[in-house]
Amino acid sequence: MQKVLLIEDAKSMRNAIEHILTKAGYRVVTAGDGEEAIRTAQQSIPDVILLDLMLPKLAGQEVLKALKRDPATAPIPVVVLTSLSQKNEHRLRSDGAAGFLEKGDLLNNPGPLLNTLKDVIDDHFRLNRAAAFKF
Repeated sequence: MQKVLLIEDAKSMRNAIEHILTKAGYRVVTAGDGEEAIRTAQQSIPDVILLDLMLPKLAGQEVLKALKRDPATAPIPVVVLTSLSQKNEHRLRSDGAAGFLEKGDLLNNPGPLLNTLKDVIDDHFRLNRAAAFKF
């Protein structure tokens, strides 16, 4: 069972996404602000991180940069979640984001979220297996 770290400050949204992910078979760990997110990622070492951009204490983009600087969390794929139309997607990807999702209709239509998570996790494990077999 893959572990997802869900970083979302809005409790109702966090609970709803956690329910969707748990129902889909993921083990979910949550954080409600940027500082807690970094601590939780370092302690739990999830398979994938869902990161809201608008967070208290430390903004999502700063969390992403911090996670990618830390050797323990750098390999973990990060999917950015936001309710803003994303003009910064290129910059976020260059900062290390593996994927991007607008929250929009996420709760009514969780398909894109679940498909993105599956694809990101599959890609991550495929790349790690390939790297392990390089001579």
